[in-house]
Amino acid sequence: MLDQPLEWLYWTGLHVTGWKLIGYTGALMFGARWLVQFVASRRAGRPVIPRLFWYMSVAGSLMTLSYFLFSPKQDSVGVLQNIFPAFTALYSLHLDIRHRGWRGDRAPL
Repeated sequence: MLDQPLEWLYWTGLHVTGWKLIGYTGALMFGARWLVQFVASRRAGRPVIPRLFWYMSVAGSLMTLSYFLFSPKQDSVGVLQNIFPAFTALYSLHLDIRHRGWRGDRAPL
């Protein structure tokens, strides 16, 4: 089903499938995390990596990884390119939750 072209996008002239939409969304999310980091650092006046950065990293990595794994594309370069960032983001999110608490209400050290 995700391999079929999305009819509601025919007017654009683009051949977009459900898997491509997942891949596009993941790539945009993975890239937009830097905007989130920039805004948080700008507000704090120092380098800051907010938890949203890690959530976006995990979601973006897993979405693009699923595109390369399960779509007809099945590109091993894309899989390799997204496995490490997904693992790193999951681990960093785990550390952030452990360090600052689930709600981020523990005082930073």
